[in-house]
Amino acid sequence: MTADAPASDAPKATFNRVMLKISGEALMGDQGFGLHPPTVQRIAQEVKSVHDMGVEICMVIGGGNVFRGLQGSAQGMERTTADYMGMLATVMNALAMQSALEGLGVFCRVITAIRMDEVAEPYIRRRAVRHLEKKRVCIFAAGTGNPYFTTDTAAALRANEMACEAIFMGKNGVDGVYDKDPRAHDDAKRYDKVSFDEVLAKNLKVMDASAIALARDNNLPIVVFSLDEPGGFRGILGGTGTCTVVGG
Repeated sequence: MTADAPASDAPKATFNRVMLKISGEALMGDQGFGLHPPTVQRIAQEVKSVHDMGVEICMVIGGGNVFRGLQGSAQGMERTTADYMGMLATVMNALAMQSALEGLGVFCRVITAIRMDEVAEPYIRRRAVRHLEKKRVCIFAAGTGNPYFTTDTAAALRANEMACEAIFMGKNGVDGVYDKDPRAHDDAKRYDKVSFDEVLAKNLKVMDASAIALARDNNLPIVVFSLDEPGGFRGILGGTGTCTVVGG
């Protein structure tokens, strides 16, 4: 068996190629800012466990643990400059995840929408597809390369360009989509399945509206699950676990 081959005892995955979107805050653990290496390592292990199933994986990681463009703009910074700074934060997170994955023996490429050839590859769609076909994890950084677009939109865009079969949204502290924040409301109702239109109409905070519309228009399901549950990513791809499917 080669290093890239799936483990023989792995369950058959329900998807062959997926996009995993996580927030930058997911990487900071309990420290409130920056990167928490044990947390990065734990998430990398989750990704590896799915990679071992033979699934082709794309990733988009936010930058909110380092700098968030909207917050900078709200504090008086010029919006375009603030957004570019946020894009650079996502590159830092992508490089940290690449290092963790490669430490686990998973081949990985960081691909950026803004050229920085000394640290990452520029985004070329056909090259990225070829990396996936070779079972390399592709981490797409620097958003779409344009201000005024979030990493949610970047994830939906790249997922469509890479012909992913689903977007997996790894959330912190919640295991799906609720009608209100379950951390603040004991009577919050969790959806097993919800339509794109209902997410938009009820403002259910899955992804931003542009990303939801892009997924809806291309019939790309979004699977929302808890990133805190060990083995949750692998379990859902194997047909078990708790999640909400957004689609239809």
